[in-house]
Amino acid sequence: MSTSPPASSVLDGADTQQFLTFKLAGEEYGVGILTVQEIRGWSRVTKVPHTPDWLLGVINLRGVVVPIIDLRLKFNFANAEYNEFTVVIILTVATRVVGVVVDGVSDVITLAAAQIKPAPSLGTGADTRHIIGFGTLDERMRILMDVEKLMAGADMGLVDEAIH
Repeated sequence: MSTSPPASSVLDGADTQQFLTFKLAGEEYGVGILTVQEIRGWSRVTKVPHTPDWLLGVINLRGVVVPIIDLRLKFNFANAEYNEFTVVIILTVATRVVGVVVDGVSDVITLAAAQIKPAPSLGTGADTRHIIGFGTLDERMRILMDVEKLMAGADMGLVDEAIH
């Protein structure tokens, strides 16, 4: 006779999600770990004329032209300096590879569904479609983002036009 723990005491893997967390303008954010291709240090980008400020340019990543987006500028935060401590997270979003510049990578966290609270409605002036919710672990709240929604829309159409 086998004895297994009751189902309620076993945390089902389907009820948890993993996020890569990073710092940006003093706050912590998270993106789904399955969208992360790699984490790189800062390297010079090739600027593309007539593009939005937040599109810093492109890099050649093993034969793939990858647009590099500064999330500080995309979110209308203060500019940051790019140096040896600057981090670029390479994300795979649908069939697109995009790099996002952040202040630093924190860690990978696993959150249960109960630890993720939905984003509140902030009125018509705030575009929060890209926010999955707020995840709390160890008394710290992280803003969890859906990178597909963040990278969708008219702004990202500009990225496609710039690199094609």
